[in-house]
Amino acid sequence: MIQHTGSLEVICGSMFSGKTEELIRRLRRAVIAKQKIQVFKPAIDARYNAARVTSHSGADFEAFPIDKSADILNLLKDDTTVIAIDEAQFFDDGLVDVVQLLADRGLRVLVAGLDSDFRGLPFGCMPVLLALAENVTKLHAICMVCGEEATRTQRLVNGKPANYYDPVVIVGASEMYEARCRKHHEVPREKPASLSEEQS
Repeated sequence: MIQHTGSLEVICGSMFSGKTEELIRRLRRAVIAKQKIQVFKPAIDARYNAARVTSHSGADFEAFPIDKSADILNLLKDDTTVIAIDEAQFFDDGLVDVVQLLADRGLRVLVAGLDSDFRGLPFGCMPVLLALAENVTKLHAICMVCGEEATRTQRLVNGKPANYYDPVVIVGASEMYEARCRKHHEVPREKPASLSEEQS
């Protein structure tokens, strides 16, 4: 497929839904088409390999680990035609402007990330990217409780559901996260003593 204009494609879903796998599949097709590619990931995500995007199944692709979205523009090469960004939910809100600028310049921009956090709420700048995208692919996992289609990410602490008031960003994999359906997604809302005291 010949790319005549810039575009934004967003791949989203819960953890273990195959987002990075789909991102890598599209990148490999771009390689076959002899397109020039650059891939970026948040430096905070060093679960498998700091300099590669890696799916849970082991597929991987070389990537630049960066701390902030502006680094993408600083590292951009003149001949690049395809930009891919994995784990977009971990980036600052400036990613929206960066992605828009790149697509407006005629680049094909691929973004993958969690659309909701462990509480089931919109995650970072992903909702805005979803609204701006020309193409959105929402993937589903399998609920670890009932085997139905899963759309939520369940965080576990010592085998129990994490509290609503726990920190939103904690990088991990199967040791602390599961895919769950709406019915089996649990988020207790007991306020920690410190929060209750502040509000009294």
